[in-house]
Amino acid sequence: MSNIQQPGTFTLGDRSVKRLGYGAMQLAGPGVFGPPKDRAAALAVLREAIERGVDHIDTSDFYGPHITNQLIREALHPYQDDLVIVTKIGARRGEDGSWIPAFSREELTQAVHDNLRNLGVDVLDVVNLRSMFGIHGPAEGSIEEPLAVVAELQRQGLVRHIGLSNVTAAQIAEGRRLCKIVCVQNQYNLAHRDDDALIDDLARDGVAYVPFFPLGGFSPLQSSTLSSVAARLEATPMQVALAWLLRRAPDILLIPGTSSVQHLQENLAAAECMLPDDAIKELDLVVSAEAA
Repeated sequence: MSNIQQPGTFTLGDRSVKRLGYGAMQLAGPGVFGPPKDRAAALAVLREAIERGVDHIDTSDFYGPHITNQLIREALHPYQDDLVIVTKIGARRGEDGSWIPAFSREELTQAVHDNLRNLGVDVLDVVNLRSMFGIHGPAEGSIEEPLAVVAELQRQGLVRHIGLSNVTAAQIAEGRRLCKIVCVQNQYNLAHRDDDALIDDLARDGVAYVPFFPLGGFSPLQSSTLSSVAARLEATPMQVALAWLLRRAPDILLIPGTSSVQHLQENLAAAECMLPDDAIKELDLVVSAEAA
């Protein structure tokens, strides 16, 4: 099967990746906890992503925990030379599935080694430090101490590049004083646009911006404007939402997640969805319309 035509590439660390990738979070069980309902289907999604030309997969060892990385290893190891696997640390899961900050030196070091072991690699391509001052969104607080630990692990050769997740502009500035930051992963989509100014600032500096929940996350995007534009373009609302993100800024890398091969194929087809200028103008107004 030939690779789909992607709308350009962007630099992630020292690699150039296609701007439409895949997020593995949904391969774990409900609430990103425990094993998938259908393990064979989860493996099939990963293999289909690679078959269709995806070269950027986002994961974490606290998805499951351990589940998604083990699935990635089973499905794809040994990895293709052009595949960039991005993981994240800074949290752990409680026995009840809760999300717990894990910022100590011991926890961060253990997390890196867990990722290495479960992915079956000697070095992690990119590690995002996830700020946990706010569980459901960025909140201020110094990241200097935990980031210094990740930078030390980088110097040891266990981490190739460092990114940040769930962070404020002040935390990004703090982080960039400590080490090179190659990407920022925050919540952003058609209806959740708090990072508009930040995206433009990072684009000027050549730093990748990777929106999580690009399709709304656990509550899918609902918008009459989005549905109307999609019907006019004979596309799905989710394809239009992804296409809008690709048009939003050149530094945006997308990692839509799914546990369905069909939905994966639909998401990747968003690369071929050409949005006319009038559609862009309509979609740009969604956030104010939805907030009203």
